[in-house]
Formats: sequence, structure tokens, C-alpha cells
Amino acid sequence: MHRVSANGANIPAIGLGTWTLKDEVATELVAGALKSGYRHVDTAAMYENEEAVGAGLRASGVPRDEVFLTSKVWPTDIAEGDLQRSVEASLKRLGTDYLDLALIHWPSKSIPLAESINALNDVRDRGLARNIGVSNFTSVLIEEATALSKHPLACNQVEHHPFLNQDRVKAACAKQAMALVSYCPLARGSELFEAPEVAGPAQSYGKTPAQIVLRWHVQQEGVVAIPRSSNADRIRQNFEVFDFALTSEEMSSISALRSRNYRICDFEFSPEWDRD
Repeated sequence: MHRVSANGANIPAIGLGTWTLKDEVATELVAGALKSGYRHVDTAAMYENEEAVGAGLRASGVPRDEVFLTSKVWPTDIAEGDLQRSVEASLKRLGTDYLDLALIHWPSKSIPLAESINALNDVRDRGLARNIGVSNFTSVLIEEATALSKHPLACNQVEHHPFLNQDRVKAACAKQAMALVSYCPLARGSELFEAPEVAGPAQSYGKTPAQIVLRWHVQQEGVVAIPRSSNADRIRQNFEVFDFALTSEEMSSISALRSRNYRICDFEFSPEWDRD
């Protein structure tokens, strides 16, 4: 299985995103994904599905130590003490003793970063998470967080797809030997899938447009993708991207779509994003 090594973490390059998946549906999809070969599952306290995700892990029959499990702490809960309690509560809901990766879900504009990073390090020191990292951090925040952290940070999980220029964040991650984990890796679909730069290779290789885009992700150094789908067949298809390779020209033409700079997840609490 293709994996990305990042500061001690060994992250499967395709994972299952679970945002919006709930209850029995989430349990069935997680179990099905693991049975079809996935070994990486991503959830968060904010998703309100950790119980269902944990049930899916158990229902799959795949041993816990073979699954790379990530969860995230919401920014209102990243103060000293609150962050540790949030991770403990996630573990209880998931029905596991540890996370493979614990992330700060978003940076906070009110809680000092040093305090949050210290609490995150304590989670690792206590064995609640084997690796720690961040999510939705800009290049400047990556520099600040890594300077503050006793333990190396394994990743920055950010929105990343061909329609969004994340070159600065990617470079900042590479400088710190961190993985870039792509959420919304397919830019939620149709318009990207119809782009000739994606549709052409899909026809040439006999693959779906989604598979072409996911191959674009995993073919980049240090990049992991966590596509989400509520369709079991698409979940299986999303994992079938390791039996072909895009040419350098195809990679470049897809990457050139970033000039659009289309961002899906942008909220009032978002940081000041990197700009060209």
C-alpha cells in the first residue's frame, strides 16, 4: 500500500473522509471501506459520528493496529485541559485506546497557539495519540506551530484540489517534513470532472475523473487524500488509483487549474489564507 512517511507517521495515501456521514450509514461505509482495502479513516469531534465510525472499525474485522485513525479537536476546545479532555472523549466514543493522529481542527483567534500546541504535545506524551498535527493552518501558522512544538508535527490537513493554489502551504509542509492531507480533494465534483485536463486522461486510462484527480494527489510528494462519499461503489473506486500513473505533462496540466483559486471551505473563523 502506498504510504506517506512524515515525521514518524506512516500515513496511507488514500483515506476515508467521514464528514456528514452519520449513524448506521457511517458504520456500514467505514466497515465496507476497510474490507475493500482502506487502512486510513478520518473523523472529528465536530462530525458527531465517532461512535458510528468506531462501530465500523469493529464491524470490519480489521485489527485496530492495522488502521490509521485520525480525529480532530474543535477550536473552541483547544485550551490547556480542554484539548486533552476532548481527545479523551473522542477515544471513548470511538472505543479505542489511542489515535494514530490527533489534530487541531482549526486555529483559534482567541486561544494562544503556544497553549494549544503544548496541550497537543501532552496528548502525545500521555499516549492518547501516536502522532500529532494541525488542520487549516496557513504557511505562517505552520512555521509558528512547528517552532512551538516539542514533538514534530506529522501533517497539516487542508482543503486541496486542482482548483485551489496551495503551493505556499505545500512548501511550508515540505520544509518541516510534514504531510499535506487533502480534504475536499475532488472539489466536490462535476465542474472539475468536466475539465479537459481531467476528462481526457480519464478516457485514456479507462478511469473515472475522480480516480484521475485522486491519482494527481497521491502522485505528489508528501500528499495524502481523504475523499468522502456516501456511495459504497464510489468509495471502492476512490481506492483504485494505484494501478496506473499520470505522465508529467498530465500532472502539470491538472496542476495549472489552480489559477482559478476556488475555495470551498471559508468561514468567519478561518485564518487569513495564503495569497499569491
